[in-house]
Amino acid sequence: SVPHNFTSAKELLEICKSENKTISEIVMENEKSWRSEEEVRSSILKIWKVMKECVDRGCKSSTQMLPGPLKVKRRAPILYQDLLGGKTTPSLTKNLSFKTHKRIQGDTNLNWLNLFALAVGEENASGGRVVTAPTNGAAGIIPAVLHYFVHFHDHTDDDIITFFLAATAVGHLFKYNASISGAEAGCQGEVGVASSMAAAGLVAVMGGTNEQIEHAAEIAMEHHLGMTCDPIAGLVQVPCIERNTMGALKAVNAAVLSLDENSSGHILSLDQVINAMKSTAADMKDKYKETSTGGLALEFDIKESVGSPVC
Repeated sequence: SVPHNFTSAKELLEICKSENKTISEIVMENEKSWRSEEEVRSSILKIWKVMKECVDRGCKSSTQMLPGPLKVKRRAPILYQDLLGGKTTPSLTKNLSFKTHKRIQGDTNLNWLNLFALAVGEENASGGRVVTAPTNGAAGIIPAVLHYFVHFHDHTDDDIITFFLAATAVGHLFKYNASISGAEAGCQGEVGVASSMAAAGLVAVMGGTNEQIEHAAEIAMEHHLGMTCDPIAGLVQVPCIERNTMGALKAVNAAVLSLDENSSGHILSLDQVINAMKSTAADMKDKYKETSTGGLALEFDIKESVGSPVC
């Protein structure tokens, strides 16, 4: 058993208050029930390393087209070169410094976030190695948001650990109380949950309070409620890859909103939004749950059958 068992955000916040600890610290104490803190940290950093390698491959791929009949072009390598101004750089996996870009504002900041999400989505769509976070179809959101933080802020390994632990708490709540399956909850269970997890992690590393972390997670999911899973031709390409960029964007904005106001004044709680997500999933028709028999999947005429969806 774990020292701090929680099945709701309300319980988690109460534990944090009574123990005078952050959400990440509570999750770390629970993880230490099975292994040492050193092992937990090492495992998290290994996950981060795999994510960085995935982004690196996606940014530098020489393959122009994703596999399958849709003939979707890879966008990440082109965007990467545009953002670098054509300059060559060392591998992203070797702690590439982006400090020269720290003061870039507006659209360029957004394009870096898009880049990281696209890179992972395109790697996933081509059978590359990704971290399931919490699903493969939504695997680009958490690494995109964390890369975005690393890209524009000074950071240490402690920040990486904090991000993942806070995100884990939110992921646990969705999995325990609702679903993280597109086949069960539609894309709100994949992209929505990933965005909520990423928002929580970002607020944690930006120094937000436990209440602000909870609020960011709530905002991110609130604005994914009802999202269908309707991949064209059963492939995790359209709309899935771009949907990861939108999930990452919502995560960042949810974090900004939660940090910019008094979180104690927000109307809805994370628990309420999780309940709403679960009931929405129950009401959602099966054709909107990863079957490619409804929504956008019907709007593209493709004669070649490519089998079942693999989100």
